[in-house]
Amino acid sequence: MRERQARQERLRAREFEAFVAGAGGRLLHAATLLTTEPPGAAPEAERLLVWALARTRADWGRLRGEDPYDRTRQTLAARFAHTGWRHRRARGGLLGVLTPQERLVLVLRLYEGVAEEQAAAGLGLPVERVRALHTRAMATVLSRPREDARAAHEPA
Repeated sequence: MRERQARQERLRAREFEAFVAGAGGRLLHAATLLTTEPPGAAPEAERLLVWALARTRADWGRLRGEDPYDRTRQTLAARFAHTGWRHRRARGGLLGVLTPQERLVLVLRLYEGVAEEQAAAGLGLPVERVRALHTRAMATVLSRPREDARAAHEPA
């Protein structure tokens, strides 16, 4: 019996490692967009991702057909929403001018392609609030001078 459980645990560990290998880069990029840290130097984004992955790993055996990417993204978003006050200080970049909540909605809607209703449900907000945050964030990003937007994409 123990040998069977050990085999199942090894199988779950390999499945989780394959998931992280396939999805880790995209999830880290989403976390980096949220924290507005520069790619390659993003300790807050990495901490956020490790926390979300640890939660997903702890629940791995109980996912039962649930998409682990969706679960990890939801956990990442919830953790960011809970700790968003830490990310109020703009670090630069195109999204640095947004509030943490605006960044979260914009990343979920545009980068991750999450439907408005799904984003609202995941964040515990009314759909109208998510729509308003998205509209305000887009207006802010699109109203930035072209020089600022260009500078955000140039290497340092």
